[in-house]
Amino acid sequence: MGHREERASCLPLLLLLLLLGFCRGRVVRVPKGPLIRVVGTEVVIPCSVSDYDGPSEQNFDWEFSREADFVRIVSTWDSTFTSEEYQKRVGYGDIKLRRSSNDAVELVIRNIQPTDQGRYKCSTPSTDATVQGNYDAEVQVKVISDGLSVSGSKARSSMSLRLSEGDSFKLRCSAITTSPEHTHLHVTWQIKSGSTWRDILSLTHEGKFQPGPGYEERYRNGDIRLDTGANDTYRLSVSQASSVDGGAYRCLVSEWVRGADSSWQKIQEKSVEIASVAIQRTALDVVISTSNVSVTERDSLDLTCNITTDRSGIFQAEVIWYFSASPDDTLSDAQVLLSMDHDSVVSDSTLISLSHVDRNSYRLLVRDVDIEDSGYYFCQAAIWVPLHNGSWHKVVERTSAPVSVMVTALEPDYEVFLNASKTPKFSDDPTELNCRIINSQDTEANIRFTVSWYYRQHLHSDDVVTEELLAMMDADWTLLPGDRSRERTQNGEIIFFKKAVDTFSLRIQWTSENDRGDYFCVISAWSRHRNNTWVKSKDMTSAPVSISWATQDYTLTVEAVKLKPFFVAGHTFEMTCKVSSKNIKTPRYSVLITAEKPLTDQSNPNGTTRIISLNQDSVVRLEDWTDQTRVDGVVLEKVQENEFRYRMYQTQISDAGLYRCVVTAWSPGGGGMWREAVNGLSNPIQIDFQTSGPVFNVSVHSDNPTIYQGELADLLCIVTTEGMALDPDDMSFDVSWFAVRSFALDREPVLLASLDRKGIVMQSRRNGSSDLSLERISPLEFRLRVHGCEDHDFGNHYCVVTPWVRSATGVWQREPDIRAKPIFLSVKMDVLNAFKYPLLIGIGLATVIGLLSCLIGYCTSRWCCKKEVQETRRERRRLMSMEMD
Repeated sequence: MGHREERASCLPLLLLLLLLGFCRGRVVRVPKGPLIRVVGTEVVIPCSVSDYDGPSEQNFDWEFSREADFVRIVSTWDSTFTSEEYQKRVGYGDIKLRRSSNDAVELVIRNIQPTDQGRYKCSTPSTDATVQGNYDAEVQVKVISDGLSVSGSKARSSMSLRLSEGDSFKLRCSAITTSPEHTHLHVTWQIKSGSTWRDILSLTHEGKFQPGPGYEERYRNGDIRLDTGANDTYRLSVSQASSVDGGAYRCLVSEWVRGADSSWQKIQEKSVEIASVAIQRTALDVVISTSNVSVTERDSLDLTCNITTDRSGIFQAEVIWYFSASPDDTLSDAQVLLSMDHDSVVSDSTLISLSHVDRNSYRLLVRDVDIEDSGYYFCQAAIWVPLHNGSWHKVVERTSAPVSVMVTALEPDYEVFLNASKTPKFSDDPTELNCRIINSQDTEANIRFTVSWYYRQHLHSDDVVTEELLAMMDADWTLLPGDRSRERTQNGEIIFFKKAVDTFSLRIQWTSENDRGDYFCVISAWSRHRNNTWVKSKDMTSAPVSISWATQDYTLTVEAVKLKPFFVAGHTFEMTCKVSSKNIKTPRYSVLITAEKPLTDQSNPNGTTRIISLNQDSVVRLEDWTDQTRVDGVVLEKVQENEFRYRMYQTQISDAGLYRCVVTAWSPGGGGMWREAVNGLSNPIQIDFQTSGPVFNVSVHSDNPTIYQGELADLLCIVTTEGMALDPDDMSFDVSWFAVRSFALDREPVLLASLDRKGIVMQSRRNGSSDLSLERISPLEFRLRVHGCEDHDFGNHYCVVTPWVRSATGVWQREPDIRAKPIFLSVKMDVLNAFKYPLLIGIGLATVIGLLSCLIGYCTSRWCCKKEVQETRRERRRLMSMEMD
């Protein structure tokens, strides 16, 4: 039953699809009629076809009927299709076909007549496999008489107007129609610029005003209007005429009718030229009566702007005065001084006035001029004319050439004298310079003086050296230090001050060698302006003053003396450093003891070691002395003012080398600071131990350098001796184990563990799970064990041994460090042990999952999926034989 219902519901859908398939076919379309056209105009009737088979380009036949029978007009594919009465018009081209696409053509009838009124049929020959759809379409064409009349002025066909820029004018045209149909008129005013006509303003057939391109703003402002009047007249009003309004004007009228599809159709169009308008530009000349002007500060500046125009009638002038610092500045960059609008309203100003002398002259008067008024002045004038609505329109605007105005400053008369009240005789002595203003005249309350200090370095050659600014004062007497003296001025080493009303002073508290040179000052005079600002009016430079003193080169001599000529290891080494200097004022000395070790000393590969120092304030400091067991083993003390003593207790074999005194002489500088004068280096004192002790050698050994992960690695560091035999109790060793984690020794060694001579073991921090142990198994053998080796324990391993030997006096002497040749430790992975546990775990999990799957399957089939099946009872009947029938 269910399948039957689904089939029944699909039947309507199938029938609908079959119906749509049968309904699809060729469609020929023409406009919906009737088409109303005016006699004598051109008629275009389009025809198109769609939903067809066959070639893309289709052919068309046109026929005409006035009453019943159709007469053949023209065809796109058959030249003999045209009937005899239309052959002449078709041959002349009055009737023709114009193809717009492969599936559309247009029937064009020029100069249609009333006899052309009737039915037009468009048909298409069949190219379809089956005949479906429509193959022709008809449209009714109605021809009406021409009732449209367009005319201009009654006096003459076209008039000429000569107007001035800014004037207003009006043009009229008349348009009327007596068409029997209900038609609407579309009126457009046009202007001819060049060879093309441009739309100005239109009154459309729908009763809407539409301004042309470029006339939108003027239409919104009311400068262009289109008004309708009596007797079907249309008036164009233009206000504020400009040069673009010159040209020929015409009135273009088109007649429109609403078609059967409610769309508007233009049926004819007529135009008439109304007038030719010439716009004469208004001439305006703007000139400033004076060319170049020079006035003295605090005098008055008088300038007159003269304007000349050919404008007649009612007009008003607008004048604006501008000022700029450059003659090339534009109006937007210039400053507006004063303005007078066309209503003779003058903008407000205190020191500047603008007056209207006569009809064409405008006077600018600037009182109490100053230096800031120097520049370029120019005048801008504009002509305004009244409009019909009472407003004013600007017709022309011109700007005069700029006039240069130079304001001469009233410079004060004064002189500058520079002298040194304090000169240095030695370095760090004070220096004081005084810059005085003398013979000052014509100075008043509006004049202010400031000073600038400059320095020029002394050179023995003829090279030109530019001066360096030390400090300067601005108009507010604010001190601005230069780059050379800024830091010393902030520290109080250089002081600038005003000693008296006419005296500026410069004091250098502690004169240094860098202060040698020429000094000069510049006194600047500042004038107060109208706006209470200060402008520099004059600079006067003093003669230079040279600052120098007689000097001699510093000399420093340092002599080192060894107090004990002979000593052995374990004794005290002692030497003195005697210092002598010349040409240094009250010197103090700082001493540094250095040691030049042999190049075989691995603890100091650079060769020179800074041991201990004593500065000029007698403060002792350990420099590079790193022996923690002998922190107090070196002493440096000051014996006399120029003598220093160095002691080193319990000397070791490793102390052998050349010892020197590095001395620096200091002289007192400014502000209680010390200034470095000169350095000196003493002669070397050698410490050399002549011994015939044993020679130590170190080697690394391993029975099994290749091991597997998790195993134990044994590395032995073996020390051997040659030469003089020693009691094991007189020998002790510091042992350190290192590893380089690479096949080549191209990485930094890593400290693993160390064992000092006292038996204390130190281990470095480790990241892995393996562990280390370091022990001494004999007096000359040391064993390093790596427990539970991992892959990161591979690499080159070596030990560094520092021997210690006890001398006959019972003093332990440190021998140079000895480095063993490295041995490479390789750690391999045991594949069987690595995969044994993962394999066992995988087999176990697979077995458990298999058993669990069997159990779930059994339980599901036993209880969850049990279903009773009832067999349908069938009747068993035997077939009857044909004979029994």
